[in-house]
Amino acid sequence: METISTIRPRALVRASGGPRYAVALAVDALGTGLLRPFLLLYGVMVLRLSAPATGIAMTAGIVVGLVCMPAVGRWLDRGARSTVVAASMLVRALGVALLLATPAGHVWLFATAALVLGVGNQAWPAAHAALVATVAHGRERDTALAAGRALRNAGLGAGALLATACLAGGATALRAMAVATGIAYLTAAVLAWSVHLRARPAATPAEDGTGTGPGPRMPALLAANVVYAFCLNVPEIALPLVLVTQLHASPVWSAAVFVANTVLVVTLQVPVTVLMSRFPRRTVLSVAGVVLAASYLGFLAAASLGSGWAAPAVAAVSVVCTIGEIIYAGSATALVTALAPAHVLGRALARFELSTGFGLAVSPAVITALAPHGPGALWGGLAGATLLSASAVAAEKDATEKDRTEKDRTEKDREARLSRR
Repeated sequence: METISTIRPRALVRASGGPRYAVALAVDALGTGLLRPFLLLYGVMVLRLSAPATGIAMTAGIVVGLVCMPAVGRWLDRGARSTVVAASMLVRALGVALLLATPAGHVWLFATAALVLGVGNQAWPAAHAALVATVAHGRERDTALAAGRALRNAGLGAGALLATACLAGGATALRAMAVATGIAYLTAAVLAWSVHLRARPAATPAEDGTGTGPGPRMPALLAANVVYAFCLNVPEIALPLVLVTQLHASPVWSAAVFVANTVLVVTLQVPVTVLMSRFPRRTVLSVAGVVLAASYLGFLAAASLGSGWAAPAVAAVSVVCTIGEIIYAGSATALVTALAPAHVLGRALARFELSTGFGLAVSPAVITALAPHGPGALWGGLAGATLLSASAVAAEKDATEKDRTEKDRTEKDREARLSRR
């Protein structure tokens, strides 16, 4: 089994798309961090919209943005790579322009801007993963995907910190951050497009001997990924909700958990992915589910402690949750790129990102619906669902291996019959 024992920065940059593409990712992430965490505040403070109307418009934008994924997958399967990445950034720049052009009180124009931003946000991950899969292969590709996630989280964190420092300026500062975000998206799009990377035309199924099907269906993996994706919203939604409204802890604890999550992802994403390269990707993804479920049970136990110990215990368990998130992020997309044949890589990644986007879209509603029923309903429910998902991922491995073994046996029998003739 191919493994990686050392991290070579120059090789990692090349495997991630090259220096210009790395700069494009950093600029794009910095611009996203400036505005995306504060988009709700923009609608309330700048456009004078009600908080419920703003939240509904943002959620609708995310959900409707998922509709673009099949088209993105087909575009990628035609060989486009850096063009799709650049297009996703340009679409977000257009969304920011619409946002700046929205007059106060116009919720529908704000919803349109949120929709355009949602399209760009949903299209980017699949396009980025396809680009990296074209440049790098094997476990080097897994590490490059992990490095891209670490770089993006660093940019998002830096942008959010900068924006937080500027929030004292009120509505004027929010408008200025939106302008800076639009400029960052345009700059990143130009840099990404200048890479001029396309995939070689993939062989058709009949030519490469992989059969005539449309590629791996991955039903268990896609269904499980919807549940796995909940972990990405735990530090931002579930823990602040529990800490502030149920445990009556200071909001400082929520901020500390978020900062710790960002720092751990930036520093550990690549080393943990390299460490896990010793094991099959599907096994690693199943382990991620077990770690996440254990952290949810840890949150359940922490919530039962006294008021003086509950918040520190939740913060400590959040480290375990972040480790599970890191293992999940380092194996899930990499598994899809390893399973999908070249001629359907784009569509496979699009389906996977569709499941991720759906999980991220529904998780706030599910978390906020379960939380009032107590820690058992919230953390017990998440733990049970995640363990079931991990089991489904592991079981699908057996079915996949069985199908591959039967296919190999059939091919050998066919060759034997031909040789006897």
